[in-house]
Amino acid sequence: MSHAKSLVTGAAGFIGSHLCERLISLGHEVIGIDCFTDYYARELKENNIESLLKHDAFRFYEEDLLAIDLKDLLNQVDFVFHQAAQAGVRASWGQHFAIYTRNNILATQNILEAAKRSKIKRFVFASSSSVYGDTKNLPMSEDDVLKPISPYGVSKLAAEHLCYLYWKNFKVPTVSLRYFTVYGPRQRPDMAFNKFIEAMLANKEITIYGDGKQTRDFTYINDAIEANIAAANCDVSGEVFNIGGGSRITLNEVIGILEETIGVKAKTRYIEQQKGDVRHTYSNIDKAEQMLDYRPEIKIEEGLKKEVQWLKKLIKQRYLGAL
Repeated sequence: MSHAKSLVTGAAGFIGSHLCERLISLGHEVIGIDCFTDYYARELKENNIESLLKHDAFRFYEEDLLAIDLKDLLNQVDFVFHQAAQAGVRASWGQHFAIYTRNNILATQNILEAAKRSKIKRFVFASSSSVYGDTKNLPMSEDDVLKPISPYGVSKLAAEHLCYLYWKNFKVPTVSLRYFTVYGPRQRPDMAFNKFIEAMLANKEITIYGDGKQTRDFTYINDAIEANIAAANCDVSGEVFNIGGGSRITLNEVIGILEETIGVKAKTRYIEQQKGDVRHTYSNIDKAEQMLDYRPEIKIEEGLKKEVQWLKKLIKQRYLGAL
């Protein structure tokens, strides 16, 4: 896989930027695309790719996936890692859904359309555990009935179906990875861990939706990245894989670990559950273990410690920048 060329969409994002770095470390030339949507601060995304931009093996385009000539780009690469998406379950309701249909469904269709005329070896799509919805079937398996309960989940499922039908009809070598709550350094500021850590470091109150007894299967960023590499190297197409971290715990337990890691008592406030939030996620990763040799390695305590260290550094930079 070394000396290959890869295209990474959403390259300035949380997962995309880590993936670009890992690919370069494996000897890839990487083309990154990002359009810097305004879902969160541009400066955070610029931070994410700061070191990448200094690298000879990295080329970056600030472009919209619906405006750039993808055919030309795809003719230059061996692998496509489609990480770009409009994120966020809670923001996907009402008039905002138009943004999700554009950035998650139409953009995916556009890049798949270009891919069918290319000679790429693998098209890896970043899907989400949100496609399962509020199932009572735990752990969640790839062949479960899918009933997303948020517009975001619907958009990711639609994109996943597009990947399958472009494989079925045009032999585009797609693989979809259903991420289960990825966390770690560079995590988006709207995600729970980032919010919890920042609030605790500033001795501020944490808001928890629901009773805190909801569980999530948390996946450390490095494990999610290795899953992408494994998917690119695998010899199957048209498949979907759960990518969980094997760290399923309640939000209240997460707060307990953070209290220990940071050394402060959390100030918590519980409010009503948000529409679109599922009660539990729990990933059955047997298929990924068997077919991708996927083995998550980072436990929640270690992963949270790394995210705390990163956020402390980021807050310090912000403070020094404001002086």
